[in-house]
Amino acid sequence: MNDDHAKKPTLISADDFPDLRSFLRGYFHQDMRDEYGSPEEAVREFCQDASADERAAVASDWSRFLDQTKGQPIEEVNRHLTGSLGGSNALTDENLLRISAILSQSAEKKKRKN
Repeated sequence: MNDDHAKKPTLISADDFPDLRSFLRGYFHQDMRDEYGSPEEAVREFCQDASADERAAVASDWSRFLDQTKGQPIEEVNRHLTGSLGGSNALTDENLLRISAILSQSAEKKKRKN
């Protein structure tokens, strides 16, 4: 059995995810846990602060990012989030699922309004 594809690191460029990078730098900064308590609360705060278009753009980038890192260990995903994408906090697999649900729900609200 050949697992080379699963072990191959994914190349992630901040240029490919400008809205996600802006979000991470603005909300997943060094003081995120002190300010928001959890990554999920930071995302909820972003959803309250941002316009519908901004929420949709971040949700889209987040979804594409997860698609591109699918099957990668959480350490590799965090390497991208805290490296080229500019966040300052490592996440768990559970955080990824919860953040995805919050962003997806927020993006759905925009679709229903249109």
